[in-house]
Amino acid sequence: MSTHIAAITFDCVNAMTLAEFWSAALGRPIDPGEPAPSPFFARILGGEGSPTLMFIQVPEPKSVKNRAHLDLGTDNREAEVERLVGLGASRVHDKAEWGIEWTTLADPEGNEFCIAEH
Repeated sequence: MSTHIAAITFDCVNAMTLAEFWSAALGRPIDPGEPAPSPFFARILGGEGSPTLMFIQVPEPKSVKNRAHLDLGTDNREAEVERLVGLGASRVHDKAEWGIEWTTLADPEGNEFCIAEH
């Protein structure tokens, strides 16, 4: 028996709104299949080694820092940070530790994620 990651799930206020942000950020389409995307549920299917991302509406808002988050890689961190901020992310801070420099951002619902040159 083996286990694998089937999806990474985001609890959110509006599943469709958050899926639209991540769809644009990652250049991956929202799955139009069943169930159809809505404010309650949406997903971006995985592919080429990327996991499926699911967005599920919950009644409570985010209240504390994420214990787990996505780390994104890019060729040009500053240009990608500017693009993501233009899509609706907010810049949280820039860090340099352990020989790595990265920027922490928050998506439109406040979920933190990081981006670094890899």
